[in-house]
Amino acid sequence: MTKPRLIILSDLFGGKAPDWVKIYADLLKSDFDIQYYDVLELAGINADNLVESDVHGQLLSGGMDRAVETLLKLENDKVTVLGFSIGGTIAWKASLQGLNIVGLFAVSSTRLRYETEVPNCSIKLYFGEEDSNRPDSQWFLDLNMVHKMIKKENHQLYRTENNAFLVCNDILKTLL
Repeated sequence: MTKPRLIILSDLFGGKAPDWVKIYADLLKSDFDIQYYDVLELAGINADNLVESDVHGQLLSGGMDRAVETLLKLENDKVTVLGFSIGGTIAWKASLQGLNIVGLFAVSSTRLRYETEVPNCSIKLYFGEEDSNRPDSQWFLDLNMVHKMIKKENHQLYRTENNAFLVCNDILKTLL
């Protein structure tokens, strides 16, 4: 029997499978066929010699849309998505445009605070209690979103092993 597909979408910094992404992949590889995507690559952004604010600006001025379009061309089957920061927002937008997502697990995807339409899939969101850019409590209520607020954590909570275990356990409990 073939394993279900899991797509991992990087954060703003992307890269060729950073060490922190490997923690998630190692925890999930026995249960999923995993495909990692660098969101900057999906968006056609070369981040060499760019500062974070320049990369962020490029993502907001067309890069996210290009990443969504590219993802839609690359993925035609049912998938589960684990997206970090901007990667979770890209997955959300791709789902609204037809990506066949069974489950979306978005960690620190603060730009979701601007979304008003909800994808038709299982969704679990994770935010650090100390992340000042997370959606406010009214957004969660308005969109009826299941989320986990992680105490004493900031935006990059996903880079720690303890939080990786928490998220991966939720993925396994929810989908298997």
